[in-house]
Amino acid sequence: MTTIAFIGSGHIGGTVARLSVAAGYDVVLSNSRGPETLKDLVAELGPRARAATPAEAAAAGDLVVVSIPLRAYRDVPVEPLAGKPVLDTNNYYPQRDGNLPQLDDGSVTSSELLQQHLPASKVVKVFNNIFFAHLGALHRPAGASDRTALPIAGDDAAAKETVTAFLDAIGYDATDAGPLAEGWRFQPGTPVYGNPYAGDQPNLSASPGVPAGAAKIRAGLDAATRQR
Repeated sequence: MTTIAFIGSGHIGGTVARLSVAAGYDVVLSNSRGPETLKDLVAELGPRARAATPAEAAAAGDLVVVSIPLRAYRDVPVEPLAGKPVLDTNNYYPQRDGNLPQLDDGSVTSSELLQQHLPASKVVKVFNNIFFAHLGALHRPAGASDRTALPIAGDDAAAKETVTAFLDAIGYDATDAGPLAEGWRFQPGTPVYGNPYAGDQPNLSASPGVPAGAAKIRAGLDAATRQR
């Protein structure tokens, strides 16, 4: 049985944890404040969930979701994540994270920065472009006509296949955007960031969520390339 671990268990991490438990996975939750602060979420999720420290979660997970403010990426445990797929949900917000020159000048993407910190891991960028409430609402069974797609980016083909299978299990299709260097195509300010899942409603929280299939996500990724 695959275990999904979480370094960061806030809006996105908590939502992915709920979807994971519903799909039959075991989950290990962690945050920067300590396992005891996660007791309510663990109780909600039931016997398939437990809380741990970030290092313990990293060691326990077969797939590990990193969902913390980007400014804290150096706090992600390195050794326990060696060889594992790491799902990076992060975005760069200078007003929150402070200015990072290599991101400001576009020489790397935020996920490449995490990959540099985790040289033996297999980072896949995913979940960063969808509002957490929409992520919790738009999952559908495989084959559903209104199934939503999420873009992914990564440098390791096998890790992307693993993440694609995980997304399928929790109710989503995957659209491959290419290597981590192409992850900018679904970062903040691009056509695929938030808008497709909100029906292009500018206020994301005002929309209950609108299904967005692979064709729409691919069109948005291509539009980002043209606009660059």
